[in-house]
Amino acid sequence: MFREVSKILAKSSMAIAFTGAGISAESGIPTFRGKDGLWRKYRAEELATPEAFKRDPKLVWEFYKWRIKKILEARPNPAHIALAEMEKMGIIKAVITQNVDDLHKEAGSINVIELHGNIFRIKCTSCSYREYLKETGRIEWLLSQELPKCPNCGSFLRPDVVWFGEALPEKELTTAFSLAKKADVVLVVGTSGVVYPAAYIPYIVKESGGIVVEVNIEPSSITPIADFFLRGKAGEILPRLVGEIRRYLNE
Repeated sequence: MFREVSKILAKSSMAIAFTGAGISAESGIPTFRGKDGLWRKYRAEELATPEAFKRDPKLVWEFYKWRIKKILEARPNPAHIALAEMEKMGIIKAVITQNVDDLHKEAGSINVIELHGNIFRIKCTSCSYREYLKETGRIEWLLSQELPKCPNCGSFLRPDVVWFGEALPEKELTTAFSLAKKADVVLVVGTSGVVYPAAYIPYIVKESGGIVVEVNIEPSSITPIADFFLRGKAGEILPRLVGEIRRYLNE
C-alpha cells in the first residue's frame, strides 16, 4: 500500500495536506480531546470560548500562557518535517491545518493555511490591532503579563485563535475550500474529522474526484471516505512515504 500511495503522490499535480492535533501530539503538545485535555480541573472546551473570556479573562490567559509554554518546549517531529520535504519536492502544494502551534512553519513548510489561527498571534478585543509575537520578539513580555492590554486602545488582548462558537477566518477558509476543489490528492493526517467546517475539506476533495489518503493511529470520521488508510504514527509513516516517493522518482 505504501508503494501505491507513494506513486499516487509522486504522479499528482495538486496534492494538499490536511492536518489536525494528532500530528502535533507526537511533539508532546496536549490535545483538546482525550486524557491530556484537562488543565487543572477545567476541560479545554470550557476555556476556549468567548463567554469564558468575558467571564474570567485572567483564567483564560493563564490557560493560554500554559499552552504557549508547552508549545515553546516542543519541536517539529518527523511528520512535520516530511510534509515540508514533500513541499520542497513540489508534491504538496499547501498544508491546511487546524493546529495553532506554528510547528508546520518551524519545520519549513511555506504555504500553510491556518484555519484556527495561531497561538503566537494576539489581537485586540476592541480595535484592529494584531501582533505576531515571534516576529516582534515579545513572547516573554506576553508571558509576564497577567492581563495583556492593547498598546493602541488599552482594551484586553486575546489569543488570535478560533474559539468554540466562533466563525473560521473567511479568507483562510475560502482558500482552503478552493484548494480542496482543485486537489487530486489530500493527505489527511492526525485529525478526528469532527470539527466543522474544517472537516469538509476531505469530502470536497473526494466529491471533486480526488483521492483521500488518511494517516492516523485509529479510524476517524474521515476513514469511511478514505481511499487509503495508513494506520500508525504520522512521525513514522510520513518519512517512509517520502523515502518511497524518492525511490519511485529515481527509478
